[in-house]
Amino acid sequence: MHIAVLMLGLMTVANPAWAPAWAEAAKPIKLVVLGDSLSAGLGLPAQEAFPAKLQKSLQDKGIEVGMTNAGVSGDTSSGGRDRLDWSVPDGTDGVIIELGANDALRGIDPDLTRAALTEIVQRLKARKIAVMLCGMLAPPNYGADYAARFNSIYPDLAKKYGVPLYPFFLDGVAADAKLNQADGIHPTAPGVDIIVRNILPTVEAFLGTIAEQRR
Repeated sequence: MHIAVLMLGLMTVANPAWAPAWAEAAKPIKLVVLGDSLSAGLGLPAQEAFPAKLQKSLQDKGIEVGMTNAGVSGDTSSGGRDRLDWSVPDGTDGVIIELGANDALRGIDPDLTRAALTEIVQRLKARKIAVMLCGMLAPPNYGADYAARFNSIYPDLAKKYGVPLYPFFLDGVAADAKLNQADGIHPTAPGVDIIVRNILPTVEAFLGTIAEQRR
């Protein structure tokens, strides 16, 4: 009986068994989510927004991160580029880029979106900050040519700059009325849960790469 109690106590204070070895790093990895209303959490309490729920899911796996929600509702890729320096402070280890949805909704020339996202990636890499891209897909109303030009931006940039890509940020949630708010665009809290669950393996791999580069 005493041994069982002792073992239970040890299990309580130890890191979760499923925490990766790199999660025991001396200091938490500092992450910024640079995005628009989809990551800002429009229509949701702050604790229900994507960055907060992602941080909680990582903590549940024994991975400590410092998380900054740098999502601005209505922001385009160009807007994210223009505020990059003050949205991503010195000391940041990694940035998850979630931008482009508003570009597509407004029918902005994909060349402009590509140029803005390219500059964001280049400037972050020049600062030795790791980058992860979240892809977006154009709505069908602008036609197949627009969609092809827009949708190719993310895989092209990921390949060119050697950064990890999560192909579609709203995978499993887009167009599902039960998982979106009344506007049909912004996820509900359960919708955010699905986004976090789906993207988690990509984020874990991204954090693992950052941790390895620290050594």
